[in-house]
Amino acid sequence: MVFHVLLQLLLLTTALATSIGKPGCTDRCGHVAIPYPFGIGDDPNCVVEGLQINCNTSFNPPRPFLGNFEVLEIYLEGQIRIAGLMVWDCYSELGPRRNESQFNSTWIRNGSGKKFTSLEGSFYTFSDTRNSFTAIGCDTIAYIGGGDNTTDFTTGCASICPTSDWLNNGSCSGVGCCQAPVPKGRQFFEFSLQSFSYSNRTRHLGLCSYAFIVDKDSFHFSTKLLSVQNFTDEVTKKYPMVLDWVVGKERCEEARNSSTYSCGLKSICRDSNSGGYRCYCHPGLDGNAYLPDGCLEVDDCDPNPCKRGDCKNKKDESGYICICPEGKHGDYGIDGYGCIANVFPTIQVVIGVCVSLLFLLVSSSWLYWGMKKRRLIKLKEKFFQQNGGMLLQQRISTNENVTETAKIFTEEELRRATDNYDQSRIIGRGGSGTVYKGILSDHRIVAIKKSRVADGIQIDQFINEISILLQINHRNVVKLLGCCLETQVPLLVYEFVSNGTLSHHVHDEGYISSISWENRLRIAAEAASALAYLHSAASFPIIHRDVKSTNILLDENYTAKVSDFGASKLVPLDYTQITTLVQGTLGYLDPEYFQTSQLTEKSDVYSFGVVLLELLTGEKPVSTKRSEEGINLSMYFISSMKENRLFQILEKRIVDEGGREQLYAVANIAERCLRMRGAERPTMREVVAELDQLRRPDVHPWVALNLEESKYLLDEPSGRYNSSQGDAKDSLKGQNILLESDIGW
Repeated sequence: MVFHVLLQLLLLTTALATSIGKPGCTDRCGHVAIPYPFGIGDDPNCVVEGLQINCNTSFNPPRPFLGNFEVLEIYLEGQIRIAGLMVWDCYSELGPRRNESQFNSTWIRNGSGKKFTSLEGSFYTFSDTRNSFTAIGCDTIAYIGGGDNTTDFTTGCASICPTSDWLNNGSCSGVGCCQAPVPKGRQFFEFSLQSFSYSNRTRHLGLCSYAFIVDKDSFHFSTKLLSVQNFTDEVTKKYPMVLDWVVGKERCEEARNSSTYSCGLKSICRDSNSGGYRCYCHPGLDGNAYLPDGCLEVDDCDPNPCKRGDCKNKKDESGYICICPEGKHGDYGIDGYGCIANVFPTIQVVIGVCVSLLFLLVSSSWLYWGMKKRRLIKLKEKFFQQNGGMLLQQRISTNENVTETAKIFTEEELRRATDNYDQSRIIGRGGSGTVYKGILSDHRIVAIKKSRVADGIQIDQFINEISILLQINHRNVVKLLGCCLETQVPLLVYEFVSNGTLSHHVHDEGYISSISWENRLRIAAEAASALAYLHSAASFPIIHRDVKSTNILLDENYTAKVSDFGASKLVPLDYTQITTLVQGTLGYLDPEYFQTSQLTEKSDVYSFGVVLLELLTGEKPVSTKRSEEGINLSMYFISSMKENRLFQILEKRIVDEGGREQLYAVANIAERCLRMRGAERPTMREVVAELDQLRRPDVHPWVALNLEESKYLLDEPSGRYNSSQGDAKDSLKGQNILLESDIGW
């Protein structure tokens, strides 16, 4: 049997090997096969325009190249594996920074200190399904960004190593190694590496940081990579990346009528989402669909793999079936022992009747329904336990301060409310799940949060969010209405907040400058009031830990509602800080918390300061559209304050509508919230008091005094301001990247 299978594979390999290129054309460079529509040279008979491969014969054996990238393998399904590209920063043992960033491709250009890679104008895109953006280092923030005339994006990840005990081979989850997805259909990327402390705290673990795009199936993190000082060509081959390719830029319907149509006989043309098309052989055929006669029938019955009887190829697919010899019947199997002679038809009838009676007896209705009901009960109990139902009941029963018990919804209720979770009902997505708009049977409109398939950590976050929300009763905090625990993934039901997020109204195209200064000041005061309540008025102090404009919802009256408590922490009484793994969104993340892992309520104050900057400037917390020094909004704002350029960075509508003294006062509040040391920041209660006072038409004398102090700070950049803000600026140098946390909607 093994011999027959090996022989069949050998014959198939031989057939395919003879049909990868056109007659008279070179179809191999060294050890790498070059199948048509790819080709070596510019002969239009041997290669499709745009898919030329350069075979460099200066190597022994020769090596194929695409631009300056070495080609490792070409797949006719639409992918090509090439040697990867990397960027790295290293620091000397004595401390001064030595920038050794470099690339191995002419597709990368260096300008203004930024590193780029571009496939623009080619038939290639970076594969979003096969690649991931990866960074290695112990004091590393890496981002990948880019854009075109209509869209731009910035994403990335952070990697830290508190101690060597935290490192784990094979784990790329933020300790020594981190990863982020590669956006779909992109031909242009910008890379950048940053460090919070120039490796001063982690130099014993490694002095270099690396960032690269890599084939997910080829990369497995090893702690040895932290000590590598240089990545050679052999290493970049070991960690290649994958490009998607198409033929031409036409769609199939248009290409069929042109002289350049590349699909052969017995092939299927399929449009690519990114433009162009690809060719595939009909079912049951195999080979190169781009050659005129490249799709061949595969005879799985030659030689005959069946030990007894006849072999028959399966119709419209690969494989075969064995048929019993004439005069016998049964379930043949490859060895033929299932075949029995057609001698006793009466016995067959008797056996059939007996089997039918037995089936009717076993499937009696009362037994069937009883077993089905039992299975359903057990399945619901399993999901209830799996989703932390016992833990939730224990927390509710032992907490006397719960404001009210949330309703337990059934799976059927929520399925009907969302039209079976129809895509059109989705109103938000995040790292922890998806949010749907639902209409209950009593016509109430609600928001239903469906978590991802949960692991142990996500279940803890789910129970944490419920137990925290049940203790909160504040008009500016989104209200929890109930939950459902009898499904595979847990569900939360909230009041529906109809007007989207604050980020949507401040940053999205078509909504920029849509909110007046008066409303922005009120929204800031309401969000600050909610945070002050969490910090001091709740039964146990609560640190939100992910304050950002996307987690501030607005209703039809633009009333602010703070949401998403999946990452929040309850602070035990008599505790001012807790030690926890750093979690949050870079751009909003407190630098003191990032460096010490000590979480305090002042971490929320810092994040709120960034939200104030968004309301004042209309700018995103992290944006590559600003200069490299101003990628991080907090650093950009502090630098502008120090240089007395505040009104140059404020949004035009805000300058037109806000009073000069009032804008100075709000900027002063933001500046104090963004100080590096948490002890120098105000409490949220102090922020609320100042914002409420500024909203009144009659300003108290102490507020006026504070405004004069703000003006003095702006007029004297080398005086008091410089001494208190210098460290804050330094603390922000590493935050020139946007990293969306796995927390939130």
